Parts: sequence; structure tokens; C-alpha cells
Amino acid sequence: MKVRNEVVVAICDEDILGKMFEDKDRGLKLEVKEGFYRGVKVKLEDSIQYIEKATIVNIVGEKAVRLAVERGFISSSGILWVSGIPHAQLIKMR
Repeated sequence: MKVRNEVVVAICDEDILGKMFEDKDRGLKLEVKEGFYRGVKVKLEDSIQYIEKATIVNIVGEKAVRLAVERGFISSSGILWVSGIPHAQLIKMR
């Protein structure tokens, strides 16, 4: 999705699409909305090409976040955990 001059990519594990996770103790909610995350369904490995082209990336789910860490796009210290679900954002500065 293109927003102004940014290329926004949203990636999530298929099994959490449409679900909401909440950590009441920390006041956090993570909603994996279909309207935001549903789009082109690709194999996890193929999502790398979208991350490479994006300027803003939103990643949710164990498989997707793990791949982004393994490929060096994000650091494990930059992961926010909500009810056992990892979430990370990547913003590329130009």
C-alpha cells in the first residue's frame, strides 16, 4: 500500500489474522485487523522482497517476526510482546 511517499507493508502469520490480543496489566491491545493485514497472500519467504521495497513495515506473529530478525531487518530487542504474540515495526529513513 502506498501512503503519500511511503510504501507500507503489513505482514502477519495467517493463523492470527482477524484476532485481538490484550495485555491488561500493561494496557496493551494488538488487533490484527483483516482490513489492514489482508492483502496478497504470499509464502513467508517471499515476503522478504516486500520488506526490502517498503519504507514502513508492520510485522505480527511468531513466524513473520522470526524471519525478519533472522534476515537482519529488526533486532530482537525491538520486539513488543502482547499476550505471547510478537509485534515489530520497521521504518526506513531516507
